[in-house]
Order: sequence, then structure tokens, then C-alpha cells
Amino acid sequence: MGHNAPDEGYLDGQMLIAMPVMGDPRFERSVIYLCAHSSEGAMGIIVNHPAGSIDFPQLLMQLDIIKSADQIKLPDHGEPMQVLKGGPVDTGRGFVLHSSDFFIQDATLRIDDDICLTATVDILKAIAKGSGPRHAILALGYAGWAPGQLENEIQHNGWLHCPADPDLVFGAAVEEKYPRALRKIGIDPGMLSNEAGHA
Repeated sequence: MGHNAPDEGYLDGQMLIAMPVMGDPRFERSVIYLCAHSSEGAMGIIVNHPAGSIDFPQLLMQLDIIKSADQIKLPDHGEPMQVLKGGPVDTGRGFVLHSSDFFIQDATLRIDDDICLTATVDILKAIAKGSGPRHAILALGYAGWAPGQLENEIQHNGWLHCPADPDLVFGAAVEEKYPRALRKIGIDPGMLSNEAGHA
């Protein structure tokens, strides 16, 4: 069997926070919500990298979910739906992380009490019609790890982790998520210089 690290249980439903020395530009300063983590590997969504050039109505039109922007009833209370770069795998697919008030039988994966993942167009249609979940972010692509790979990266100090809270996942201030996640585990972001070792 070989020597295994003590089993700390799996981290699904937790946030991964990239260490400044991460070294992989795709994951630099990223905060990832881990949707699945088991002996078969791990899958997560980066929640703090905006997709940039595309907004939600454009995406709905591009995916042919609706024909024109005036058919979108975005919630009045609402912050506009954020479109994020969810990770380097399967970037043509949309993955919606959302509050658990919305559920599609056989399509929605409940990750913990507050947060679910749905990756079918039905949820996008529901959101466009105004009948979607109260909180949601849409990520293009996801981050994936082979069996044991994430544990290995954590051991080599690539990642820190902390409990998820809905604000870290759904909060509108995307650029605040990284420093807030660090503070949540008691690290002052100012102390972590990207220049580590370049003195």
C-alpha cells in the first residue's frame, strides 16, 4: 500500500486558497470551491477569476439559450450574474454554483447545506426567466486533479484550505475574495509577498 498521510478526510465543500508561491499561472491568487474530492481525485471551481470579456446575457445568447437580451429577467434585487473562469478544464461548458433553494432532479449535485452545483442549461434558462436560485455564479470550465494529486500539492504547500462561506463563493467583490479567504485562516495578505525568496 505504501505510506499514506494520516487521513484527514476529504476537503469537498471547502475553499482552497493558492499560496503566493504557487508557481502555476493558471491558479495564481485563486480561491477554489471544491465540489468533489475523493480517492478518485478532485474537482473544483475557481470563484475569483472573472471571465472578463463576456457577461451573462451575452453568454446566454451565445449558447442559444435565449434569442435576445430583452428576454432576460435578471432579478431586481440582484447583482448581475457573474461569469467566472472556473478552471482550465472543459472551458466551453458552464458550471453553476448556486444556493440550495434551487434543485433539478438528477442534475443538481448538493455539495453541502448551502451550496449546490448544476451543469445543465436548464438552470441557465431558469435564471434567465427569473426563476433560478437566489445566489449563483456561472463558471466556464473547472479545475480537476487526478487521484492523490491534490493531496500531494497541499503537502508541498501549494494550497491552504478553509471552510467555505456563501460570501466567499457568491460575493460580488471578486477581487476581495483572495485577501478575505487568507484573513479567514488568520493570514495577513500583506505579509505574503509574491517576492518570496527574491530578496
